[in-house]
Amino acid sequence: MHSAKDTYDEDSLPEFTPMNWSLKEIRNAIPARLFVRNTTLGLMYTARDLTMATTLWYGATYIDLTFRGTCTRSLFTSAGAEVMRWAVWMTYWWFQGLTFTGLWVIGHECGHGALSSSRTLCDVVGYFLHTVLWTPYFSWRISHHRHHSNHASMEKDEVYIPKTRSELGIPQEGNDPIDYEEFFGDTPIYTLFMLIRQQLLAFPAYLLFNVSGQKNYPKGTNHFDPKSILFNPAQRNAVILSNIGIFFMAWLVTLGSSIHGTANVMKYYGIPWLAVTHWFIMITYLHHTDPQLPHFRKGEWSFQRGAACTVDRDFLGWQGRFFLHDVAHYHVVHHFFPQMPFYHGAEATGYLRALIGEHYTYSNAPLFKTLWENYNSCQFVEDQGDIVFYKDRRGQARRRPTAQYRLHVNAK
Repeated sequence: MHSAKDTYDEDSLPEFTPMNWSLKEIRNAIPARLFVRNTTLGLMYTARDLTMATTLWYGATYIDLTFRGTCTRSLFTSAGAEVMRWAVWMTYWWFQGLTFTGLWVIGHECGHGALSSSRTLCDVVGYFLHTVLWTPYFSWRISHHRHHSNHASMEKDEVYIPKTRSELGIPQEGNDPIDYEEFFGDTPIYTLFMLIRQQLLAFPAYLLFNVSGQKNYPKGTNHFDPKSILFNPAQRNAVILSNIGIFFMAWLVTLGSSIHGTANVMKYYGIPWLAVTHWFIMITYLHHTDPQLPHFRKGEWSFQRGAACTVDRDFLGWQGRFFLHDVAHYHVVHHFFPQMPFYHGAEATGYLRALIGEHYTYSNAPLFKTLWENYNSCQFVEDQGDIVFYKDRRGQARRRPTAQYRLHVNAK
C-alpha cells in the first residue's frame, strides 16, 4: 500500500497565476457612491449596538434573582433551576460576546476612517469603543494600517506571516524522504489545546509580545512602548493616549471587582470580552490563513495582489451579518478599499467579483471544521520562491504557482 506522500504529485496541483489589474482599474469597476461614508448611518449602527449591549447587561441582572428564587426552584426543582440558570448565562455570554465584537468592529471601522469623513469623530468613537474592549486604539490602528498596506508580503506584512521551512528546522526535500511526523507529530489533544490557546490569547500576545507579528522586528517589540519600532516619533503621543485608556480600564475593572466581586465582573463583562478575543482571532485567522491563498515575496508582491489574498466567509450566517457587521462576509473588498463603509460591502463585492473572477475567494464551509483543518494544513512555506503556498503536516501543498513563478523542488 502506498502512503499519501507516495501518491502526492505537486505537478498535478491546481495552478495559480497572479492578477495583473491595477488598483485604479479595480476602483473604477465599483460605483463611486459605494465609497461615500454616511456619518448618521454609522452612528446609528453604533447606537444600536450600545443599546443592545446595555439591554443584555440589564437583563442579565435578573438571571440569578429569577433562577435562585423560591418560586422558580419549587416549579423546576433546585437542580432544574440551576441548569436553567447556567443555560441562560451561557445564552447571555453568546449574544453579549457577539454584541461586544460588533462594537469592536465599529471601532475597527473608525480606525480606517470608514465611520465618517470626520477623522476627529472616528477617533473619538473608535478610542472609546476599543478602550472599553482592551484594545489600544491608536497603537493598533497604526500597525493595522501597515498590515493593510503590506498584506500577504512575506517581508513586510504585520501579522499572520507564515513560518518557513528553515525556521522550523525542516531539511530541504531531496532523495531521502523526510519524516514530517518528527516535526508535526503532535497528538490531536495537544493540537486542540494549542488551538484554544490561540483563540483566547493570541490577540493580547500580539499586542504585548508581537507573537505572530513581523519577524524582522527586534525582541521586545510591543504596542505599548511609545519608542517601539512600530511607531515613528510623531505617533508617540497617540501611543501614550492609548496607554492611558488601557490603564483607566485596568483601574475601572479593579474598582468594579472590589465593589461587586470578581465573579460578577467576570460574568457580566469578562467572559463576553473573552468571546471578543475568540471571534476576532477566529475571523482574522480564517481571513488570512488558508492553503488556497498565496503569499508573495518582493519580486511579485503588489498592493492589489496582496489585497486579493483573503477569504470571504459565511461567518455564523445571519448572526455574523447582524451582530458583526459583515466583517467576515465581505472582507476581500475591505482589503482593497478599507475606507469603504461596511454597509456597502455586499454590493461592492458583487462588482469586485465580476471583475477579478477566480482571484476572488469565497467559502461557505463549516467554520469550526475549517478552523481545525486550516490549523493543521497551514504549517510552513518554502524558503525560496516569489509566490508560495502553505504546506501541511506532511509537507504537501494544495496549490502551486504556474510554471514561470514556480520553485521546483523534489516533492514526489
